[in-house]
Amino acid sequence: MPSIKRLETPLTQANLKSLRVGQRILISGFVYTARDAAHKRLTNAIDAKEKLPIPIDGQIIYYAGPSPTRPGEIIGSAGPTTATRVDVYTPKLLANGLKGMIGKGHRTPEVRMEMKKYGAVYFVTVGGAAALISQKITGVKIIAYEDLGTEAIRRLRVEDFPVLVANDLNGDDLFESGRNQYKREQ
Repeated sequence: MPSIKRLETPLTQANLKSLRVGQRILISGFVYTARDAAHKRLTNAIDAKEKLPIPIDGQIIYYAGPSPTRPGEIIGSAGPTTATRVDVYTPKLLANGLKGMIGKGHRTPEVRMEMKKYGAVYFVTVGGAAALISQKITGVKIIAYEDLGTEAIRRLRVEDFPVLVANDLNGDDLFESGRNQYKREQ
């Protein structure tokens, strides 16, 4: 079984170069949550040449909209959202230095091409295990777009947040390789 690699945020090209599709990663540091509505506002701000409310360069965006926090908890359930929902907005963020994204499901061919062009990776985490995943979040703060409720941008402090590399800098794709392997085994 391959070893688990640990990554600290912010990401650098040096620590992304060694990542390969299917590799298990534990992320520690800060990641930002953003879903559809927040992505639209971010790209509108880029188009208007406005200052973004979060740093993008070297950062990871986690496609999540955590549920409301219950008393005594740091965060509510914080599972991943399907990545293709934000693919229309992703190229502009990649062009502005975004280096990592976490979600569930595959990416469009266009986004995969842009990730390769800009040197970014896509990680997946387990959908349906949101309560378990939220245990890896040790701090949370709303940073922008509070009016969006659960879709507001949050800065999460994570410790050993479990992900798999789904798309690496070489343009390889976990979902494509999985389908090809299945076909060979039939």
